[in-house]
Amino acid sequence: MKTTRMNSFQVIGVKVRTTNENMQAAKDIPALWEQFMTNNIFEKIPNKENNDVYAIYTNYESDYTGAYDMIIGCKVYNLSEVPSEMSALEIPETSYQEFTAEGKLNDNIVYNKWMEIWQSELNREYKADFEIYPENVVPTEDTKVPIYISVR
Repeated sequence: MKTTRMNSFQVIGVKVRTTNENMQAAKDIPALWEQFMTNNIFEKIPNKENNDVYAIYTNYESDYTGAYDMIIGCKVYNLSEVPSEMSALEIPETSYQEFTAEGKLNDNIVYNKWMEIWQSELNREYKADFEIYPENVVPTEDTKVPIYISVR
């Protein structure tokens, strides 16, 4: 784990409001990924900086046990053109603790890493946390997914 400071950046994508209470996020998050994939959202996002996909957790009601927004989308140069079925978000400049989920995506590596994060003693800021899925990631092949947690 290392701490890094990141400049603000902008994202466009699809959004859901969810909570970890009663395993609601376990239903909502896969449904949002399904929407992202089946509706070809990636191809519809204008002004992409690159082809990485971001999964962002933000607008926390309290902490990881309360409600929050999840946005799946891409980092963009600007928010001048946001398709009507999508949401736009500016991630503020802040410090992040970096984690890495390693292995095959379909082995729940990201979920398992989140379980570890939730059990940690991080001094979380609960502004915006995110995962970065590298371009052309294949769920059945080994990969590395960086996870950034906003910290004080």
